[in-house]
Amino acid sequence: MANDPHPSEFRRGLGLFDSVMIVTGVMIGSGIFIVSAEMSRQIGSAGWLLAAWALTGILTICGALSYGELAAMMPQAGGMYVYLREAFSPLWGFLYGWTLSTVIQTGTIAAVAVAFARFTGVLFPAISESRYFIAPIHISTHYAVSLSTAQALAIAVIAALMLTNIRGLEYGRLVQNVFTVAKIGALLALIVLGLTVCANSAAIHANFIHPFAAHATVSLAAGLSAATAAGLFVAVCVSQTGSLFSADSWHDITFVAGEVRNPRRNLPLALVIGASTVIALYLLANVAYLCTLPLPQIQHATDDRVATAVVRAVFPRFGAGLMAAAIMVSTMGTVNALTLAGARASFAMANDGVFFPAAKRLNRARVPGWALLLQGCWSIVLVVPRTFDPATGAYGNLYSNLLDYVISSALVFYILTIAGVFRLRKTRPHAERPYRIWGFPFVPALYLLGASVVLVVLFLFRPQTTWPGFVIIALGVPVYFALRAQANAKRAAAALAEPES
Repeated sequence: MANDPHPSEFRRGLGLFDSVMIVTGVMIGSGIFIVSAEMSRQIGSAGWLLAAWALTGILTICGALSYGELAAMMPQAGGMYVYLREAFSPLWGFLYGWTLSTVIQTGTIAAVAVAFARFTGVLFPAISESRYFIAPIHISTHYAVSLSTAQALAIAVIAALMLTNIRGLEYGRLVQNVFTVAKIGALLALIVLGLTVCANSAAIHANFIHPFAAHATVSLAAGLSAATAAGLFVAVCVSQTGSLFSADSWHDITFVAGEVRNPRRNLPLALVIGASTVIALYLLANVAYLCTLPLPQIQHATDDRVATAVVRAVFPRFGAGLMAAAIMVSTMGTVNALTLAGARASFAMANDGVFFPAAKRLNRARVPGWALLLQGCWSIVLVVPRTFDPATGAYGNLYSNLLDYVISSALVFYILTIAGVFRLRKTRPHAERPYRIWGFPFVPALYLLGASVVLVVLFLFRPQTTWPGFVIIALGVPVYFALRAQANAKRAAAALAEPES
């Protein structure tokens, strides 16, 4: 097998520790250091900010417990693509894989790589989105392409980690473990600083003497803000866009199920241990923020960099640099985890004839080299296009818009996947289930209820970023049927040719 240029099976080289490192590593990116600023503006109180993060934690852990049953039941490469295919239909599996490959995974890789470059720019000002090798070339009123020094560094990071993972699982695993241990250490250091050295009695009094009293909030809709009970409910739901995105991708370990040792035991454990660890760290980080800074300072942190403001309280000269270095470590580990995991979903799709055929081939290192290459190249492509606002003259990033559009859509797929637990219990009652959800049916039902409520509120109050996501999904329908027709035609041609041979 080792000398076979196209081996047919993955090597199970990931143990429990490696699997937990993938779960935690892919979850902890740059979001936890930033999104609390926007959430606090929407919610307007310290108590409800923590409650919003607690809601994220409940949903995430309920989801992880539920996915554990599916992962142990179907321990093969592909994760959610396989679960949706088996629970509902190949079309639903494809639509998830389509959205994952075109936007969710690749767009997130692009976004996190650019975040790495932005924070590198804090230490090295030459790295900037406004310093160009190729100045913006406008292709329409609202879109352009460019190559800034920050974009170039992001592309280099994506390419380097893509090539590292193409060399083999051992290399990707090693990079992941090193960076995840480092980022957990950095987050723990931030928490300890915030709860001890940085702790500010004035901030603690202001935030916790009346923790649910509303401060200044942004308007969620005409006449609606967190100052009213209805507005507060909407604010907590809308704020989940930030917190759920920061805690997202915990399920990526299921994509590499074919490479996990003793997957029926280790996959459920990794999901629960990893997700629970990250949620605990996130809650403690927000407590640390609130013990250091009064809520108005969190709401108006420069560039939303709440963590930087906390560290600056102790190290006024070096705080920005220290946090930039910590976030660089964090984002590097996240890009590696996303790269390692996402290509396995493309591999599973290609095996079913609904993705590029080359993606189903394993290279000499027994990893899907072509799938990794395709994923990396598309992620690089997404770094290059820029959005442009003629009114302000400001440039944005196309991948950022696409990710905004698919956050709600991704939530739909999560809801469907956990609904698949109930469906498979009914349609395959005698299937082997090495792990059964603790607290069934209440735990998955709680996730379905909470996530559905959040989704409905997003539909009502964030339609501009919700509906476009469903357009992206819908575009996959004709692609699916075209690929199926092509695959059927090839099988028919092969069947006709067979008697002649």
